[in-house]
Amino acid sequence: METLTALKVAHVVATVVLLVGALGLGFWVWRARRNGDATAGSRTLQRPRVFVWLLMALALLSMPFTGWWMVHLVGWPLGQTWILASSVLYTVAVLAWFWLLVRLNRLRKAPGGVGRFSLALALFGLVCFVAIAGLMGAKPV
Repeated sequence: METLTALKVAHVVATVVLLVGALGLGFWVWRARRNGDATAGSRTLQRPRVFVWLLMALALLSMPFTGWWMVHLVGWPLGQTWILASSVLYTVAVLAWFWLLVRLNRLRKAPGGVGRFSLALALFGLVCFVAIAGLMGAKPV
């Protein structure tokens, strides 16, 4: 398989793993809360969901490397506006994701409600990743 094609596949797989993992965890919490479990949000880090969080972290770590390598192979300059905007959005989204992870870990140790701020962090990260996908799809060179 050609290197560029393999990188595209790895990048897309990492994106799909990240989004499916996040949506799966969100659906699990929503379903548990709907059934009357008020502590569902604080238990999202317990086993076996730790595996999902680790997969999401691996996907987040692999994306910058595969993205940079693809840009390098294609020959686009890193100073293009859409690449810079995607990098900034990615950095902000990853920071929001880590902040959410720390909040959920604290809530796991001291059970209680997840709160609206955690939901806001999750939605903010999701919006950032959708905006990055839009920038990559449009590629305004």
